[in-house]
Amino acid sequence: MPSPERFAVTVDVLMFAPSEHGPAVLCIERANPPFAGCWALPGGFVDPGEDLPEAAVRELAEETGVVIAEGELLQLGAFGAPGRDPRGQTITVAFIALMSEEPIVEAADDAAKARFWPVEGLVGGHGPIALAFDHLDILSSALDRLNSLGVDEIEDQDDEGAGGKA
Repeated sequence: MPSPERFAVTVDVLMFAPSEHGPAVLCIERANPPFAGCWALPGGFVDPGEDLPEAAVRELAEETGVVIAEGELLQLGAFGAPGRDPRGQTITVAFIALMSEEPIVEAADDAAKARFWPVEGLVGGHGPIALAFDHLDILSSALDRLNSLGVDEIEDQDDEGAGGKA
């Protein structure tokens, strides 16, 4: 019997924070192919022997300098449509992290830049960037999940008494 085909496994993190333009999501500009120079969600390949949330926390820290605990992640789902990654069949598991404010980010590893972008511009198609891979689909799924959980807006904890919605 032939051995089964193996697929690559990656993780992606959708970190949301309030901003003056509404909810924003953390993205990185890719320094390396594929999609060098394009913006994407922070993430990367799972190392052998590594659990998925552990890989997500590691990749987030490596690419953006943002350190969070595994317990701050909500697993969104798996995405594995053929062709989603030009390097070959790759299955990604996406995680959501909700922040009360934008953390300081610093691009590193295989990220040329890292910053928060307003969600509205990304999903509306009129923003300043387009997302690599199938990351726009993943972002849309994350927004659907947050809405189903009753998280319609991301609150700015510092301004809670003054309306507090971002």
